[in-house]
Amino acid sequence: MKAIRRFSVRPVLPDPLRPLQELAFNLRWSWHPETRELLRSVDPDSWQAAGEDPVRLLGTVSADRLARLAADRGFQRRLGVAVGDLHDYLTEPRWYQQADIRAGGELPRAIAYFSPEFGITAALPQYSGGLGILAGDHLKAASDLGAPLIGVGLLYRHGYFRQSLSPDGWQQEHYPVIDPHELPLAPLAEDDGTPARVTLALPGGRTLAARIWQVRVGRVPLLLLDSAVGENGPAERDVTDRLYGGGSEHRLLQEMLLGIGGMRAVRAYCRLTGHPEPEVFHMNEGHAGFLGPERIRELGEMGIGFDAALRAVRAGTVFTTHTPVPAGIDRFPEELVARHFGEGGELAALGTEALLGLGREAAAEGEPAQFNMAVLGLRTAQRANGVSALHGNVSRGMFAGLWPGFDPEEAPIGAVTNGVHAPTWTADAMLRARTGSLTDAELWDLRRTLREQLVHEVRARLRASWRQRGAGAAELGWVDDVLDPDVLTIGFARRVPSYKRLTLMLTDRERLTSLLLDPERPVQIVVAGKAHPADDGGKRLIQELVRFADDPEVRHRVVFLPDYGMAMARSLYAGCDVWLNNPLRPLEACGTSGMKAALNGCLNLSVRDGWWDEWFDPDFGWEIPTADGLAAAEPERRDAIEAAALYALLTGQVAPCFYDRGVNGNGLPTRWLEMVRATLDRLGPRVLAERMLTEYVTDFYAPAAAAHRAMTPEAAGELAEFADRVRGAWPRVSVDHVEPGAEQPTLGGTVPLRVRVALGDLDPAAVEVQAVTGRVDGDDTLADPVYVQLKPEGGPDLAGRWTFSGELTPHRPGPYGYTVRVLPAHRLLAHRAELGLVALPPAEAAEATGALLR
Repeated sequence: MKAIRRFSVRPVLPDPLRPLQELAFNLRWSWHPETRELLRSVDPDSWQAAGEDPVRLLGTVSADRLARLAADRGFQRRLGVAVGDLHDYLTEPRWYQQADIRAGGELPRAIAYFSPEFGITAALPQYSGGLGILAGDHLKAASDLGAPLIGVGLLYRHGYFRQSLSPDGWQQEHYPVIDPHELPLAPLAEDDGTPARVTLALPGGRTLAARIWQVRVGRVPLLLLDSAVGENGPAERDVTDRLYGGGSEHRLLQEMLLGIGGMRAVRAYCRLTGHPEPEVFHMNEGHAGFLGPERIRELGEMGIGFDAALRAVRAGTVFTTHTPVPAGIDRFPEELVARHFGEGGELAALGTEALLGLGREAAAEGEPAQFNMAVLGLRTAQRANGVSALHGNVSRGMFAGLWPGFDPEEAPIGAVTNGVHAPTWTADAMLRARTGSLTDAELWDLRRTLREQLVHEVRARLRASWRQRGAGAAELGWVDDVLDPDVLTIGFARRVPSYKRLTLMLTDRERLTSLLLDPERPVQIVVAGKAHPADDGGKRLIQELVRFADDPEVRHRVVFLPDYGMAMARSLYAGCDVWLNNPLRPLEACGTSGMKAALNGCLNLSVRDGWWDEWFDPDFGWEIPTADGLAAAEPERRDAIEAAALYALLTGQVAPCFYDRGVNGNGLPTRWLEMVRATLDRLGPRVLAERMLTEYVTDFYAPAAAAHRAMTPEAAGELAEFADRVRGAWPRVSVDHVEPGAEQPTLGGTVPLRVRVALGDLDPAAVEVQAVTGRVDGDDTLADPVYVQLKPEGGPDLAGRWTFSGELTPHRPGPYGYTVRVLPAHRLLAHRAELGLVALPPAEAAEATGALLR
């Protein structure tokens, strides 16, 4: 007989052990080895059985054991030190509080960071992949640096799915029920002790209520909204049932709850705790896009009109896009959005058409209009970024249509390359070792120890997987010989969409088999990954890989491990020698798994995509050549070419480097160890989440906070009126004539320039007239352009045209060119393309604007 409901009975700890509760409920333990070791010592067997989860540990340890620990003076001393260290960590000034980093002005008092998933620890399974892991590392880095973030997300009662394999290798999904009372959570309570709630209005008079749970991530509070509350109907109760589950309406409700409900949860948290109100609001992808309209609603209740409120909201908002392909963006039918935001629904005071306009994207002829969450994010955020330099370029091209008249490279989307949280992803043994002082022999021994630990873990996981697939214990003796701690070990683990090409390594199976079984220089491969439950194509890729790995000829050299998650990932990053990544370039936005491997001295073998395109160095690993031009037309041929390049690298460079021993008579792979040291010493500092977070603070959060403070209601009204006036006048703005100097320019000289422009009803203070100059290629395209502001001369002529003039100064000989343009200008605009308005010379004038310097 099965129980209809599950609940947890929490233990009552003896008074001397009460501080254990504080340690267990602050997730700093997940990246603090000393705290983890103390918690493990409570009961080592129970610690392992609890999956290294201290909340579960404290719920299962026996009363006798607790009594012995309460009387153990040595344990009490260690517990006191650990709690004191946590208190110091939570209160002492850190990087963010230091006066010498405030040269750019006052930093934000608080930043609200919204994400649909957070990967902080396996003990809080609220993540599916890279987006959530990145969000978790963002919060941890903020905690370590003292940045005042408030994380905002949803609490999924089933989390993401648990993965197993059928006997024939097909992915199977399981959704275990998660009891919040077994997690490191605490409810946010009102002053009278009742649970704090947020409520959203739904069509038909329904409501969606959610409870607010708090998670302590070091110094950072994380608020998670949970719709499984009694006042909801069955459908509303299931809104937070599982991560990325359900159809369009279900996803829309999740994103309404995240953006609108999350914003209300932040307000409730600050009201109840006294935490400073955020000045900056950061959307980690478009899932939280409705926070912008919610803030517009808040300002509307203060009497601020829609346009002015939008300007005010944009000033303090940052949007990060993570996808390099349009198909990766959430879209909803406009009819569905209108129904949920129309009369009787949420944000009805904004007006349905105004709200739809924020997320509307151009639809193909005959296709229904779509509401695009990334477009919503970009239109409600004044600052936006991709997650690597290459991804920033790709994103500017993807979204260039939002700023017509501007070249894609001028789209106001920057880049902050992702980073990873070193204490989370670096093996404890590597953290303890001062690798700079290790001899080559000691470093090699450390790497072999980590590889051997991985081998033992792989065997245990593989045996459990085969038992789950139906194999008997007597059939699994061969598992004891799977992998060899002295063989070159390659790791490949990630989500399994088609563009990541899980099975590229299988393109030539005979060649791969020869690599695996090479008698002198064998390789072994550990693979893991999950396909989305609705992605049968991804499941077929997993099945293909599993069937290859099941072959008795090679199964001791290649394994697929199901149920990839944070705990498994940490072992893989530490124990592998090479991290393989072979996506279709440029479809990997960043790809941080290789960064985590690098922190452990693992070398990268990757296509030049994401972060590897930016920081590739032959001392850090190898570049897999790509055949980019064949992507769409001949995908199979492209795969064959790039797979052949992969095999050639493995046989000709990677394996020889690993197995080339004794050059100096010491039996060690000298060049390999040089690369390991370079990876640890030179690449390691670049890939850190702390570097990423400091870039967000200085380049995005601080300017956004300054803009937020400057955008008073009066200033927002002024900017809204300016934008409206400029848009109305812009059809009459034109470049009428460009008059270059008569002399042929020479190096070191100048090119005088006079331009006549029509401004309609605008005056020169409302515009900037620019000359854009630089070297040109054979198609007269400007490279690395320089922008020169031209100044007005006197007043308008009889036709109402204004004359602007200036000088261009070429700095190198060769072909130069220029063009001119007119842009709106206002002190509160953050970017020249912000209003999407530009006036360029007519074609016939443009033909006369070039100047050559020979």
